[in-house]
Amino acid sequence: MTMAPLRIVHCVRSPIGGIFRHICDLAATQSEAGHDVGIICDSSTGSAFDIDRLEAVAPKLTLGVARFPMQRQLTFQDMAATYSLYKYIRDLKPDILHGHGAKGGAYMRLIGSWLRLRGRKVSRVYCPHGGSLHYDPHRFEGRVYHTLERLLGKLTDGIVFVSDYEASAYESKVGNSKALTRIVYNGLAPEEFALVETNDDAADFVYIGMLRDLKGPDLFIEALYNIRLKNGAAPTAHIVGEGPDEQRYRAMVNKLGLDSVVTFHGALPTREAFKLGRNVVVPSRAEAMPYIILETIAAQRPLIATRVGGIPEIFGRYATQLIEPGNIGKLTVAMDQALDEPDRMDVEAKALGSCLADTFSIELMSDRVTTLYQELQGIRPSETPLQSAASALASPGEVQTAYARTSSRG
Repeated sequence: MTMAPLRIVHCVRSPIGGIFRHICDLAATQSEAGHDVGIICDSSTGSAFDIDRLEAVAPKLTLGVARFPMQRQLTFQDMAATYSLYKYIRDLKPDILHGHGAKGGAYMRLIGSWLRLRGRKVSRVYCPHGGSLHYDPHRFEGRVYHTLERLLGKLTDGIVFVSDYEASAYESKVGNSKALTRIVYNGLAPEEFALVETNDDAADFVYIGMLRDLKGPDLFIEALYNIRLKNGAAPTAHIVGEGPDEQRYRAMVNKLGLDSVVTFHGALPTREAFKLGRNVVVPSRAEAMPYIILETIAAQRPLIATRVGGIPEIFGRYATQLIEPGNIGKLTVAMDQALDEPDRMDVEAKALGSCLADTFSIELMSDRVTTLYQELQGIRPSETPLQSAASALASPGEVQTAYARTSSRG
């Protein structure tokens, strides 16, 4: 028995970072398995690197790619955007509306609910990817977003959590959900489990990620400065990524006199960025299930990371190696020790990499999400596992789709 094809639409506000990689990987694998898939995202954000990723996956998507203006914060423009999205999605005749992140999740659940009132059999699926769950429930902004999540929870058929931590955070901040839920880890492709060797002129450290305080680049820069105060010379470092706080971090580097040892790059392919530094540092203050941790471990690169979100779930029995988030002193010590003990860092990197492949695979990720869709649609799951990517590629040829750019009118 083969899996019944579904018409699936993924929606996310901003096409950047790990959340967007998750969507592109999921959409491509579902398409290769024979489903009709589309992606909707914001038209005003996304680096050249992220847009290249979107354009690469677009030819595989029979429901196409559409870009609409979407604001990050709650605004009156959301009403006009929702209506424009509704008209576009209505004509796609979807079976599954899968919203990613707070804004994408809100759009898909509201539009799916309206389609259901009009007699469509649409399943509304939500994946927080951290999002509103990062807000403090005791602060005003957190109370607002968590109240909205509780209201939208009544319009939700299925929830995908990318880590046990995220599921627990949802339960404690939003409440128990009556929706069908799954915990589905992010996945990597088989080729990503190959060792990456560094360049001959590699720096001591490399930070790879979004340039915003949630990810901790400011802590990374301050730790470099602290090591200079202790040792008399600062380590060399690369900062790879883009984000809203980039100019502030550049000014911080300049103010601390680190211009000669810190080099900024835009977004780069992760495995190319690994070649730039002997040690990868992920000093996040909050996470859900970060791809950069998975990618670093799979590439067997030495890693310094914080104990936040789903990261301890990735490290498993090696979680004692993680450091306290937001603690600049402990981050400084960990980075200084990495300089002194490169052999230990290499041994730990190889030990971590040996236990990742079976749990964190794109194929397993797609299989678990798609079988959730089937259950919501009342379709009997396949009696055989989801097709592998290799066998799926043997199915009828890819359909070239238009790359739709649609604007919302107020």
